[in-house]
Amino acid sequence: MSYIDQTRRPSPASMAAVVGVHAAIAAALVAGLTVSGAMPEIINDIDATNIPIDPPPPPEPTDPVEPREAQPVDPLVQAPKPKLDIAPVEPTIPTTPLVLPPLPTPQPGLGRELPRPVPQPGFDPVAAKPRNDPARWLSDDDYRPSWARRELTGTARFRLEIAANGKVTGCTVTGSTGHDELDQATCALVTKRARFEPARGVNGEPVAGSYSSAVRWELPR
Repeated sequence: MSYIDQTRRPSPASMAAVVGVHAAIAAALVAGLTVSGAMPEIINDIDATNIPIDPPPPPEPTDPVEPREAQPVDPLVQAPKPKLDIAPVEPTIPTTPLVLPPLPTPQPGLGRELPRPVPQPGFDPVAAKPRNDPARWLSDDDYRPSWARRELTGTARFRLEIAANGKVTGCTVTGSTGHDELDQATCALVTKRARFEPARGVNGEPVAGSYSSAVRWELPR
């Protein structure tokens, strides 16, 4: 089989011919510029006429602006800042001292002892006293004839219980006459006839009390 070489390369002779042509053209151009020395002047004669141009119109008149009077301007007054001398004021709060009573002394093994009431000073307790004469509580008229016939005599000692209103509420014979009739008559008559001023406590208030006395039973004369 035969192979066809399709690759074509320019020959050296062709390339030399092309270069020579380009060099000749360039030499001719340079020679022409050198001979003439300048480019020919081209003049075109054209008959031209000046056409006048209208001037621009004048500006339209405007209304004159009247000057305004200057408005008075109040001067800016700056007041001097006062010097404030403010001292702190402490509030005054009225106070009352609180006095507490002393605590009771604790007893070993018994805890705290309760405080005892303190009597108010200024008044001494007063015992009950009779408002009427004790000598009139009994008389000879109270001695019965039967007691006289038996000649019953003796001294009866007694204690009376006095209520806060001064009334006798009880009678007890503390020393007997030796005769029941005389002892019973003593309490019965004294309870009925005796009148008392009640006793007074440490604050001056009426309180219950007692009164003790004695009576001598003798034969009427």
